[in-house]
Amino acid sequence: MVEQELLENPVLETEEKAAAEPAEDEAGDRIREYFDWADYFDDGTDTGYSPPGEEKPSFTTFVSAASTLHEHLEFQLHLTLLDEKARAVGQYLVGCIDENGYLCGTVAEAAQNLSVAEETVATVLKVIQTFDPPGVGARDLRECLLIQAEQRGTAEPLAIAVIDKYLDEVAAGHFKNIADKLDCTPHDVQRAVDFIRTLDPKPGRAFDGGEQPCYIIPDVTIERVAGNYVIIINDHNIPQLTINPYYRRVVRDADSEAKKFVEGRINAAVWLIRSIEQRRRTLYNVVETIVELQRDFFDHGPKYLRPLTMKKVADKVGIHESTVSRAIANKYADTPHGLFSLRAFFSAGLQGTDGETLSASTVKRQIKELVAAEDPVQPLSDQAITEILIGRGVAVSRRTVAKYREELNILSSSKRRRY
Repeated sequence: MVEQELLENPVLETEEKAAAEPAEDEAGDRIREYFDWADYFDDGTDTGYSPPGEEKPSFTTFVSAASTLHEHLEFQLHLTLLDEKARAVGQYLVGCIDENGYLCGTVAEAAQNLSVAEETVATVLKVIQTFDPPGVGARDLRECLLIQAEQRGTAEPLAIAVIDKYLDEVAAGHFKNIADKLDCTPHDVQRAVDFIRTLDPKPGRAFDGGEQPCYIIPDVTIERVAGNYVIIINDHNIPQLTINPYYRRVVRDADSEAKKFVEGRINAAVWLIRSIEQRRRTLYNVVETIVELQRDFFDHGPKYLRPLTMKKVADKVGIHESTVSRAIANKYADTPHGLFSLRAFFSAGLQGTDGETLSASTVKRQIKELVAAEDPVQPLSDQAITEILIGRGVAVSRRTVAKYREELNILSSSKRRRY
C-alpha cells in the first residue's frame, strides 16, 4: 500500500539518511590502499576479488532451482533405452501423473488416446514405476506401497500380504483379525505394519514444483532485559514517510484549482502517515498487554500459558475487540521461548477443581505428554486420561479429552496399541 501511494501521490516521499562522506585524507588513504591491493592480486589468478565499480554476480546465479516432479521423471525417461514410439507413450504417461505421484486415468484410456496396444502402455508404465521417487506411477495406494516394498528388497512376505489384502483393516487397527487370517501372531502383524509405515503413501510430495521455502519474519520481538520485557516492533521494512516541503510552498502561491488539488494530496499523505503510526502504536499496546497478562508464559515457558480472550485485551487497551483481532492477524512474535503466532496467546479456559483456570493449550499439552509416556501395550483410553487430569485438578469431561486428542492428531487407544 505504501509503495502504491508513493507512486500515485506526488507530495509523499521517503526519508533517506545520507551516508556520511569520508574526510579528504581518509578518502585518499582508501584510494591508495585499493591500488596496493589491486597490484598484489594482479597475477592472473581468480581470487574472487572484484574492484569497486565492477558488477558482481548475484549469489542466486549459483543457486539452481529445484526441479519439478515431471521434469525429474522426463529426465529419467530420456536416460532409459526406449524406442521413439515407447518414449512418446512414456511422455504421455508422465504428463498424467499428479502432484502426489499417482497415475491419473487407466492404461486402456491411454492406449485409446495414443492409438497403441494396451500391452505397450502397460510395459512403458512398468518402466516408469522403476523411476525415482519409489512408488511413482502407481494407480492406487496398494500398488504404490507394493512397488516400494519390492524395491526395498528387505520386505518380509507378511508385509507384502498385508499390503495386498488388508490395508483397510490396518487403518482400523484390527491386528488380531489380520493375524487370524494370515495364521500368525499379532506381534508379527505389528512388525509388518511398522515396516509399511516407513513407506511413503505420496511419493510425489518430495517435489514442490520449484517453489522456494517461505520463512516467517516476526512482526514483534520481545526480549527480557534486567527482569523486564522490551517490545520491539519490526517495521524496518516500512519506509519513513514525509511530505515534500516544496508542495507546502505551492499551496501558498498556487491558484485556487491547483491549491485544492495539492491540499487533497497533502491530506491523503498525512492520513497515511498517521494510519501507519496508529497501526504501530496499536500493535505495541496489544503486545504490551499480552506480555502483562501472560507474564507466567514469558517467565517460565509454554506450560504456563493462561486463558485469555481478545475482549479482555481490548478492554485493557481501550479499543474494540475486532481491532485486536485485526491487529494480531497473521502476525508473529519472537519470544525468549521461540517464535509464536500472536493468536497462540489467546485460548479458551477450563476450570480447575481448585478454582484456578487453565488454558486449553495447557490441557492439550498435558494430554500429549500422557500419551507419550503411556505403556504402548496398554495405551490410555480417553476415560483413563480424563481421570488422570481430574486427579491433577483439571475439571474436564471425557468428550472434551476426545476432542482435544483428535485436534492433536492422536489416534484412539485401540489404534495406538502395540502387540
